[in-house]
Amino acid sequence: MEEKIQLNDTHEQTFTVHPKKFLLWLFIVTIIMLFAAFTSAYLVRSTDGDWLKFDLPPMFTMSTAVILLSSVTMQVAYWAAKNNNTSRINMALIATIVLGIVFLYMQVKGWGQLVDENVYLGGRYSNPAGSFVYILSGLHGFHLITGLIYLLIVLYSSASGKVSSLNLLQIEMCTTYWHFLDLLWIYLFVFLLVNN
Repeated sequence: MEEKIQLNDTHEQTFTVHPKKFLLWLFIVTIIMLFAAFTSAYLVRSTDGDWLKFDLPPMFTMSTAVILLSSVTMQVAYWAAKNNNTSRINMALIATIVLGIVFLYMQVKGWGQLVDENVYLGGRYSNPAGSFVYILSGLHGFHLITGLIYLLIVLYSSASGKVSSLNLLQIEMCTTYWHFLDLLWIYLFVFLLVNN
């Protein structure tokens, strides 16, 4: 008895994502949900009568320029990896790390400017408006620290010769995460400017 095998002319195309990339995107979605919850709570709470109006510290504006520049250097590192230019990868990663640290420093200085305006995080003299600014910027700062740790890991891999056009996964994921952190800060900054 002969078996008849019928071949289907239509080819099914499957879309696959590397498991590590999938986990990164899940992590990013989790962060988005966290900040969406906080900004929603901000909007709801701001309708109460005791909401304090104040200007954002000038240091927050300057730090925004710094984080935008850090996204440029991160992208340069990725392009250098695609072109197998190890020295440029390392220089761009170091520049991104330095800019990330400068951003964090400027955020802390911005908190100092808030204190100078009598805007506090908690305690007797605090107001929910100020507390939200500290929490939102601090939570972003925490995630930026995780990005800096990831950058150090990628820099070590690059210095060890493990980042190249044939091995882009690590730097590609780091680039995605860093750009996300940049966009997240821009969202928070604009949100606070508009709603404060």
